[in-house]
Amino acid sequence: MDEKPTTRKGPDFCSLRYGLALIMHFSNFTMITQRVSLSIAIIAMVNSTQQYGLSNVSTEGPLADNLSNLSRSIKEFNTRDSVYQWSPEIQGVIFSSINYGIILTLIPSGYLAGIFGAKHMLGAGLLISSLLTLFTPLAADFGVILVIVIRTVQGMAQGMAWTGQFTIWAKWAPPLERSKLTTIAGSGVAFGSFIILCVGGLISQALGWPFIFYIFGSTGCVCCFLWFTVIYDDPMHHPCISVREKEHIMSSLAQQSSSPRRSVPIKAMIRCLPLWAIFTGFFSHFWLCTIIITYLPTYISTVLHVNVRDSGVLSSLPFIAASSCTILGGQLADFLLSRNLLRLITVRKLFSSLGLLLPSLCAVALPFVASSYMTTIILLILIPGTSNLCDSGFIINTLDVAPRYASFLMGISRGFGLLAGIVSSTATGFLISQDSESGWRNVFFLSAAVNVFGLVFYLMFGQAEIQDWAKERTLTRF
Repeated sequence: MDEKPTTRKGPDFCSLRYGLALIMHFSNFTMITQRVSLSIAIIAMVNSTQQYGLSNVSTEGPLADNLSNLSRSIKEFNTRDSVYQWSPEIQGVIFSSINYGIILTLIPSGYLAGIFGAKHMLGAGLLISSLLTLFTPLAADFGVILVIVIRTVQGMAQGMAWTGQFTIWAKWAPPLERSKLTTIAGSGVAFGSFIILCVGGLISQALGWPFIFYIFGSTGCVCCFLWFTVIYDDPMHHPCISVREKEHIMSSLAQQSSSPRRSVPIKAMIRCLPLWAIFTGFFSHFWLCTIIITYLPTYISTVLHVNVRDSGVLSSLPFIAASSCTILGGQLADFLLSRNLLRLITVRKLFSSLGLLLPSLCAVALPFVASSYMTTIILLILIPGTSNLCDSGFIINTLDVAPRYASFLMGISRGFGLLAGIVSSTATGFLISQDSESGWRNVFFLSAAVNVFGLVFYLMFGQAEIQDWAKERTLTRF
């Protein structure tokens, strides 16, 4: 895999494959906004300053109150929206429920996408997720159980969409452009997190928290139309691709063309330590990332004592750094490879090290600088930014070691990551419910320990060569 293809270079940023990356960027943007919507809305949804005898009771207030003085704090938030008596433990279960759903569909959808094509699977998942986002406010009025069910099914739909992406890149991304293309697409997650956290609080105060779900659910429906209209599973069947670009992609992937036989060498995969290194990296990376995405508004609101609007704006800042680092990391990784400055495995381990070690150091430092507003914000910005350097490390390593099974293995990898998300979300809710100050400290220390373990394991066993069982001649069955 370290060999560099010598095919004639096709067009770059004006090419169809980069247009595909941008559309996938928009798709990832849409899915993460739908996922994070609840994280910013829940600050208003569980406003403890409103007292009710029963949970899930709505009260109505004058509309004029909703339009006046947008800068008032969460304690003065308008009362026309429902307020729910959900404890931190219940909130942790709600946050993690979407991960349960994603895990249920990641592996089967990754395998089926390789057989039936990723276009329809990804588009259907995005459409279902968007519709369920629109129904979330109504579900909240019926009770917490229905919210958990809605979030779980939404996770199943998003699981279909996440894994289908790597099936597409296995057919569209030349080896020397994988980091660039996948990070352009993947940066939609960070950019979407920035947007929803930045404007979510403003929407909540100006229109009411339900409109967070209405706006981003509708955006997803628009994205679905764009997806089904423009995207094709491979360059061979796209009606608008140029002959030059098609030849460039096909020739660069000539040694990795997929066999029509879809037998999956499960036993060989289980015995493959480089795969377990990738899985461990995903578990560690998603542990801390899930906490940041899910609990950052709550942390800023409770520790820094800011209102819902400012909490959303401050929570969005780290994801500007994350989006920028994702794209710049991909550009730098492919630059190092194209100039033969570093071997492929060295690049993968370098960016994995930076993406796991640097955020761990920032997380450990957070409890000791809680009294410093500015220092806390800086560290919170650095955690997602540096963490996303992993996107040029083990995140795309399955395309190196087993391109034929990239989508299937990405499903398993994200399954490990989402398992970490479930455990970390639930554990965080439990820890901070015991004692806020010591709870947050334990959350960050535990996250750093998980990251360091994942890094050490990946450095020991990570590889970048195509594994024997993943080559064309391999027909191992299970």
